[in-house]
Amino acid sequence: MTNFDRKRVVVTGLGAITPIGNNLTEYWSGLLNGRNGIGLITLFDASKHACRIAGEVKNFDPHEYLERKEAKRMDRFAQFAVAASKQAIADAELTINDLNAEQIGVIIGTGIGGLKVLEDQEEIYLTKGPDRCSPFMIPMMIANMAAGLTAIHIGAKGPNSCSVTACAAGSNAVGDAFRLIQAGYAQAMVCGGTESAVTPLGLAGFASARALSTRNDDPAHACRPFDRDRDGFVMGEGAGILVLEELEHALGRGARIYAEIIGYGMTCDAYHITSPVPGGHGAATAMQLAMKDAGVTPDQVSYINAHGTSTAANDVTETAAIKTALGERAYQVAISSTKSMTGHLLGGSGGIEAVATALAIANDQIPPTINLENPDPGCDLDYVPNQSRAQKVDIALSNSFGFGGHNVTLVFKKYV
Repeated sequence: MTNFDRKRVVVTGLGAITPIGNNLTEYWSGLLNGRNGIGLITLFDASKHACRIAGEVKNFDPHEYLERKEAKRMDRFAQFAVAASKQAIADAELTINDLNAEQIGVIIGTGIGGLKVLEDQEEIYLTKGPDRCSPFMIPMMIANMAAGLTAIHIGAKGPNSCSVTACAAGSNAVGDAFRLIQAGYAQAMVCGGTESAVTPLGLAGFASARALSTRNDDPAHACRPFDRDRDGFVMGEGAGILVLEELEHALGRGARIYAEIIGYGMTCDAYHITSPVPGGHGAATAMQLAMKDAGVTPDQVSYINAHGTSTAANDVTETAAIKTALGERAYQVAISSTKSMTGHLLGGSGGIEAVATALAIANDQIPPTINLENPDPGCDLDYVPNQSRAQKVDIALSNSFGFGGHNVTLVFKKYV
């Protein structure tokens, strides 16, 4: 496909269910004000766990978006996806009807899917026997159901899929949706990521891998990307959804445009199941491919929403990758990790971070990296520490990396 064949794609709607706010206004305000969304776990008794903190979604009522019977037959990760998608559709003022339903699709990524349902049904199986397991167990558990249920609830009959690339899943979903519109297979796509894996088993698994912070006595300062004193990531939950739309279609209906999406790059480290390749070659290549796809050069990049997990493995490696991809420009680009406030939403992280990136462009405001008090010597770039920054943002990258060596970069620009 040549550049002549490509359709332009814009962001016209946003939705967010996050640990710092259950709608777009609350989420964006929380980011700009450096609000901490991390606290002691309340979803279950975590007293026996080494890590007892997470970025939980607070005061979420699925019945604002779903009938009670419907909500009861959905895992929390799918509830988040449907809720954020309905927000994004309303924000875009996009009407879906019989005339356009087959031209509007859904791609929503998740890393794990319905883990809580699996845990609950396993307990029923062991204590009450196989005949007592719910007939809804499988459709509640499987990862693709966030995309399937969203399509059912908004009436979107176009392309539908689910990316399951660990912590890169949300960004892959946005990138894949972008490609479908760009190639003319859809007029609009509802896309992003969702996750709700703050469960006993989810927590235990990551803790056993020694990936999680154990700063239980100070959860507000537990997630500290690029800081020398970080001790692991903090699990989060929620969903971030974007409405992407073909430009002429958006203009034809008078839609508001937050930003234009112009590039998508992905690679695999092919190195290790959990650790990034030293030096970050795969991540750097993903950034370079995304910029090449977008037709932009490093000197045009204003901002990077970093993967920034607050782990020893990621932060130094991502910093090195940014330096490789951008060269000397790396030292002039504003970079921030919004995970410092929300925790790590795993497959949902690329969704809420793409939302944050689009808002940074639309508002010329860069969210901070909170808790950055003593920078790691290997992390020597501008991470917008502790305070948001008013700065013009013309071109921005959003990075997501996942277990299995997945690397994804999205490129957004100010629409003109």
